[in-house]
Parts: sequence; structure tokens; C-alpha cells
Amino acid sequence: MAHYDAVVIGAGPAGGEAAFVLARGGAKVALLEKMPLPRHKTCGGGMPMMVSKVLAMEELRDLAPDAFVEADAKFMRHTWKFGDPCLAPMNPEPGDGCERSLWMVRRSVFDNALAQRAACAGAELRDGLGVRALEIERDGPVKITAEGPSGVWTATADAVIGADGANGITARAVGLRKERSLAIAMEAEVPHRWGEGHADLRPEVCHLEYGAVERGYAWVFPKGDHLNVGAGVFRPRRAGERGDTAVRELLQRAIVDYLTLLGVPKRVEELVFHAHPLPLWNGMDKIQSGRVLLAGDAAGLINPFFGDGILHALKSGQIAAQCVLSGETSGYTEAIAAEFRSNFDAALRMAAFFYRWPGFCYRHGIKRPGATRIAMRLFCGETPFNDISRRMMRLVREAAKSEPIEAKIL
Repeated sequence: MAHYDAVVIGAGPAGGEAAFVLARGGAKVALLEKMPLPRHKTCGGGMPMMVSKVLAMEELRDLAPDAFVEADAKFMRHTWKFGDPCLAPMNPEPGDGCERSLWMVRRSVFDNALAQRAACAGAELRDGLGVRALEIERDGPVKITAEGPSGVWTATADAVIGADGANGITARAVGLRKERSLAIAMEAEVPHRWGEGHADLRPEVCHLEYGAVERGYAWVFPKGDHLNVGAGVFRPRRAGERGDTAVRELLQRAIVDYLTLLGVPKRVEELVFHAHPLPLWNGMDKIQSGRVLLAGDAAGLINPFFGDGILHALKSGQIAAQCVLSGETSGYTEAIAAEFRSNFDAALRMAAFFYRWPGFCYRHGIKRPGATRIAMRLFCGETPFNDISRRMMRLVREAAKSEPIEAKIL
């Protein structure tokens, strides 16, 4: 039975990054992925980026962006109930010294690039191998049992990093994150030829619609030869809502209506829909049990305001790997809290307000000059949500003088 310094479960952004940092640091590490790579991953694939600095993940410079970035969006087109459009730049006037954009990646390609980078650094990559059980012995190594086409694989490890997503086995095996806040998102990938359809349907424009989905939004993201069109409910009313047939129909209808609006008409029966849960941040949760650490979606590190998780997954994978390398896994939860808690708690407060009164927020927030630029600074992590939440409430008080809303929120 092989023994490793660490076994990483899941080859998404968190797992790929963790395995790379561990291998680069000299650790003996295995990276397990239940599906053969490259594999489809349901995700909008929008990743905030700055040309002068790759926030949170400077290691991405080791990858060639041309290999996985299919479009580089620099404008957002916002709508309310598919009307009242607002096309706005993500960047301020020239001279700011830093150009922000949304890299549009296809997760099958991006995740595989991260996994192969980890393998090149020395990680043992084993795809097509699904973990079946974890056994933790007091003061002993963790035993991992996995199974694939070639049979059963067993190993022991001094540490395990669970980066196996919202429904992964790691959290269940060690009793972590039993109470989760799960949003639901649905998407379809639609072939498209640039130059057809709406005039604003261009590779440099991403589209966001706020009124078609109650407590959520819809999007159209440009990719190389297709559009990623999706919708999500980001403030679920109850735990079981993600399986609600009515919610699924609502999300499908929003996707079809968005395509129609943009001159890419498709019937429901022509589309292949992919639905997936999003484990939103809902306050600091228990994300480790001894030397078993959760990272990325498995740890609930989805921004509750935007619903994005790629860069947060990468950062958490890096933090988990550094804790293992330093022999200080006991400090992992504290390190994650220091990185995310304050900002995500503020984002959670903003999300509670925004998704309750989206029309008010659209008129007095999103359409304001400079709002898209502020959103990008939040998205990139330049500006903390704490700063914006205070400014937002001042604007709400001013706007409420001309358009009253419930006094209790003030």
C-alpha cells in the first residue's frame, strides 16, 4: 500500500492548485479525479483577471492563457426583465494602470491544464478513480480506498485535501458541513457564430439579466465558438428548493428567453441543460477534521453575492497545501477564516438586500455611472465588500427619499 504526504481528492481548481503547490514544495502527493480528464464541468467559467497582476493566484503565470481563455470580456450589458439595457465598461478611463477583464474559460480545458501542471511538478495524477471510503485512525494516517476501471486502489496519507465539490465524499466521510446553503444554477452551451444576432452579442461583452429569475440572475458569457447561457437562484428559500420542478422550469425559461432576446432563438427541446448545486458561503463552517481539510466548493467558498468560486477555490487550495507543507494543518480553518470570512460575511449581507429588492437595486445601483467598475473591483478582490456595503446603504437612504421602500431595512 503506497503512502503519501497528502492525497488530494478532486481535480478542479482547488485540487489542481493544491496538488501543484504540494508537489512543487517537495511533497509526495496523489491527485485523484473520479472522471477521466478532460471532463465536462458545469460552470459559467467567468474568472476575474487583472493584466498587471493576477489576484490571489500568481502561479497562473505558469500556464499559457491562450490554452484555456476563450474570450476576454471587458464590458457588461445589464438588463432588467430583458429591457432597460445598460452597457458599461469594466475599466475606468485610460491611465488607471491596470486593466480588468473577465477571462472566459471552458472548465474542461482549464481544469485539465491545472491537473497536468500538477503532474509535471511531480504529483501522481490518477483520473477515472472515484474515492469510496476514508478511514481515520487516531494518531495514524488516513486510509483512502478508491475504485476505477482497473480495480480497487488503496493508499494512506498524512493529510487529505477534499476538493471534490458540493456533493463530494470527503465532507460526508468525516461529518463536515452538514448544514449547507445550496443555490441552484442551470446552463446550456449554445453554438454561435460571431456577427450574428444582437449588436451587443460580441466576444468582449458579457450579459447579465436581473429580473427574469426571482432571487437570482441570468447570464450570457461569450466563449470561443459558443455561448454559455445560464440562470441561477442564489437565495434559496428552503433546503429542498434546488430539486423543485418549478425552479428548474423557471431557469430553463429564463435561458430560452435570453437567447430569443439576443437573436439566437432556440426551442427548449433543442437545448441540453446542465444543473448543479452551488454551496454558498453562509458563515464560517467546520471545514476540517484533524488532517482532513476541505477546499473550494467542498468548503462552501462560493461568494454569496456574485455566485463565483474559481479564484476562491484556487486560493483555498493554495492555503491548504501550504498548511500541509508547513506541518500546521491545525491552523487551516483559521487561515481560511482570515482570508475569506470578513469579506464574505459582508457579501452575504449585501446579497440578502440585493436579491430581496433587485428592481430597486437595478435602478439605483447597477445603472449608476461607475457601478460596473465597482463591481469589477469587488469581483477581483481589490475592494472589500465591507467598504462597499457601507456605501451602498448610504445610497439606499438617499434613493429611498424619492422611491420609498420598507423602512425596516434602513
